Amino acid sequence: MTAVTLPIEEQAVVAAAVETSLLGTYKRAPMEFVRGEGVELIDANGKRYLDFASGIAVNALGYGDAGVARVVSEALNNGLIHTSNLYRTPAGEQLADKLVECSFASKVFFCNSGAEANEGAFKFARRWARKIGTDAKVEIIALRGSFHGRLFASLAATDRPSYRAPFRPLAGAVSICERDLSDLETALDEETVAALIVEPVQGEGGVRVLDDAFLETLRTLTSKREIALIFDEIQCGLGRTGHLFAYEKSGVVPDMLTLAKPLAGGLPMGAVLVSEEIAATIQSGDHGTTFGGGPLVSAVAAHVLERLSNPALLESVRENGAWLGAQLDAIARRSGKVRAIRGIGFIWGLDVLEPAGDIVKRGWDEGILTLTAGEHTLRLLPPLTMDRDDLVRGLSIIEKIIAQ
Repeated sequence: MTAVTLPIEEQAVVAAAVETSLLGTYKRAPMEFVRGEGVELIDANGKRYLDFASGIAVNALGYGDAGVARVVSEALNNGLIHTSNLYRTPAGEQLADKLVECSFASKVFFCNSGAEANEGAFKFARRWARKIGTDAKVEIIALRGSFHGRLFASLAATDRPSYRAPFRPLAGAVSICERDLSDLETALDEETVAALIVEPVQGEGGVRVLDDAFLETLRTLTSKREIALIFDEIQCGLGRTGHLFAYEKSGVVPDMLTLAKPLAGGLPMGAVLVSEEIAATIQSGDHGTTFGGGPLVSAVAAHVLERLSNPALLESVRENGAWLGAQLDAIARRSGKVRAIRGIGFIWGLDVLEPAGDIVKRGWDEGILTLTAGEHTLRLLPPLTMDRDDLVRGLSIIEKIIAQ
């Protein structure tokens, strides 16, 4: 039986007429997804959409992955979904061991989201800073173009005025500085600043890959002035750059690293990886989480981490990512409607002449999912498992909807 698919504009009318009990914090697309297979999502009408969004960089292994399904089933069969963090369970401890083994960290804190991970990192930074300095050493500095979450401290570190304005006053002693070394050298006062938080690749801020030399200078400044350097790899980490951690490309090692999005294969999980020096200052009762690092999500995350750290997968992302960048550059030149492209691996942004949201909507009709990263940047985040054939298929649609 052939599936009947309404045009997007008609779906929008239908969607607008449907009342739901969900709080309206999102303007959701009109189609309703009911299934996923490989690198495609399937809506209630049976229409397939090639996914260049990955659930906002979450579904790194695509959909219907047999390995993830097996681990979820095994974890459920144990009957141990949750115990709270008052008790020990092996899954979370084993996952922490694996993260320590493959990173700079000596300890790991688990939570439920990227915003929570950043909030936790801010607390740990202040706890450490007061130990080595005075009670004045509390400020958190973020960079222009940053996005670190929408809780009160993480929102204060997010460079989106429209997100911030309705909720002022935000958390105090958190500020945003230009991506300029001379400005940062002035702002990074060793007497008052506890931490500098940086995305090695700014995702929501337009897919901006920060220069290795810039990151190296920040590391030198923060080390000299005893300021914690936090790398937010919530969107760009865990394989998306072609390296397990984005910091590996530059060789610049932070004091803390925040992770989330793909970590547990679509289940809610965040993490803060902490250096030995900072971990030594954290005491029992300093922070907490009811659900973070629970048995089910930790078991899945251990499987996902093993898959995403596979050298063959990472090499594939690097090679296909370089090819993808070259193809996007060619599309930009042919169309005349792209001002610039930026990216690395499987995270790319195209600065377009029209509102990027209009291109995203045209993609729905053509069966592709893309994202925006600001008003005039189209963002592409395909699953890390997407092969060259599907990339070619997606690029042909992307060129079409840009040119329309």
